[in-house]
Amino acid sequence: MTVKEVSEKYNITQDTLRYYERVGMIPEVTRTSGGIRSYQQKDLDWVELALCMRSAGLPVEVMIQYVQLCKEGESTIPARLELLQKQREALHLQREQLDTTLDKLNYKIKKYEKAIDTGKLNWD
Repeated sequence: MTVKEVSEKYNITQDTLRYYERVGMIPEVTRTSGGIRSYQQKDLDWVELALCMRSAGLPVEVMIQYVQLCKEGESTIPARLELLQKQREALHLQREQLDTTLDKLNYKIKKYEKAIDTGKLNWD
């Protein structure tokens, strides 16, 4: 698959794909004899993993570290466990941020409900 086809498939920009490869978030993509990127299934698997890790809020450095471990053949259970623990921490942080936002919204809603109930607010 070409860069364009992969970017359309995963709904990300071509620049993002090139960035992932350039910084080491995914291993170097398979290239044709002319040097053109040709995404094979193994490359697509790495792209999917990078997208999942990014959506979970994992820092770029952690993904680069994971790719490096796999390149060196040291992608062991402890290394994967460490990455999962970091992912869990990132998800907890996201949940805390969402809870804070939800609390603020609930507070505002209650204020409006009280204002409507007491007649201090009307929509006219």
